[in-house]
Amino acid sequence: MPQLTVRLRQTAPIPLDAEFACAPGELLALVGPSGSGKTTILRVIAGLARSREGRVAMGDDVWFDTQTGIDVPPQQRRVGFVFQNYALFPHLTALQNVAVASSRADAAAHAREVLARVRLEALAGRRPAHLSGGQQQRVALAGALAREPLALLLDEPFSAVDQAVRQDLYQELAELRGGLAMPIVLVTHDLQEAQRLADRIVVLDTGRVVAAGAIDDVLAQPAVARLMPGMDVGSVLHCRVRGHEERYGLTLLEVDSDCVLRVPRVDVPVGAAVRVRIPARDVALALSSPIDVSTLNRLPGEVLRLDSLDATHVDAQVRIGASVRLRARLTRESAERLALAPGLPVWCLIKSVALDRATMLMTVEGAVSPAAAAGGPSTGAARGGSPPAVR
Repeated sequence: MPQLTVRLRQTAPIPLDAEFACAPGELLALVGPSGSGKTTILRVIAGLARSREGRVAMGDDVWFDTQTGIDVPPQQRRVGFVFQNYALFPHLTALQNVAVASSRADAAAHAREVLARVRLEALAGRRPAHLSGGQQQRVALAGALAREPLALLLDEPFSAVDQAVRQDLYQELAELRGGLAMPIVLVTHDLQEAQRLADRIVVLDTGRVVAAGAIDDVLAQPAVARLMPGMDVGSVLHCRVRGHEERYGLTLLEVDSDCVLRVPRVDVPVGAAVRVRIPARDVALALSSPIDVSTLNRLPGEVLRLDSLDATHVDAQVRIGASVRLRARLTRESAERLALAPGLPVWCLIKSVALDRATMLMTVEGAVSPAAAAGGPSTGAARGGSPPAVR
């Protein structure tokens, strides 16, 4: 599957100055405030809008190029597009809505197969008015996949459902990605959503790329902090389920071969690769391992860098094990009192309140091998551009 490359520039009607690429199997999130050009970029990729200057290509297949005059019609671009409002035909059933999007001779059978992938085959005969918001979202996603697209574009697909349904849909999309090899571009204004689902992030402001790259690195940049002052910065840890402690109702997550994170019990099989987000403000640092404290999660590490956030706060990046990075937000006074500096050994204490948040923000990333399900070693890895799950 080829890579999606995008380069767009214009000054009006909506300013654009954006350039990025999305690899096969990767989920790239476009994040920014309202009016930053996120949806416009998706529409240009799909051929539903044009940019004054630019180029959109899927590998060697050029879809749009102002220099050469290429502008492939939307129906010929093989793009799957999930709109905010789902864009379903109200007079058609779920099956018919999906079949309309399929170009195969066996469109109805193909539609049933795709509906089964989104766990909606039992509701194939219902019309949109008789489906919940979450179910309509699944039909829209099935319709996008029925096009057998080279790229999948998601325009704030979870914004119209409530928080409980949204959590389920996050997990379903994460699991569905295991069978998708195409580039996926997600538009969202929700940083938490991007951290939970994306491999990389592009931050936009008035159509211009402010920052791009790994999520934690991007969110640590001052320009992004100024653009989104209320953002809850944290770390995304790629872990593997080591086991469950039934007596205490805990699940053990292997962060590194010698480091284990304890979170409230979740129904995830042993060996599964999971992504967990820990807010930086819920991580404390100590120079030695505390003994008489209630904090269960005490991970040894080494300070990598310190960044001044403002007159009061400092952001510390700590390496856990060989390559895991954990961020802690602390006061400048605390940093000076502990004499924190790169290379200093420290202990990371993850507050108990963060455990509930970590459980809520957990995403299953990889399939579990039979050996792993039985408690044996697993050879699975995190998908796309994410760091591999630690074994």
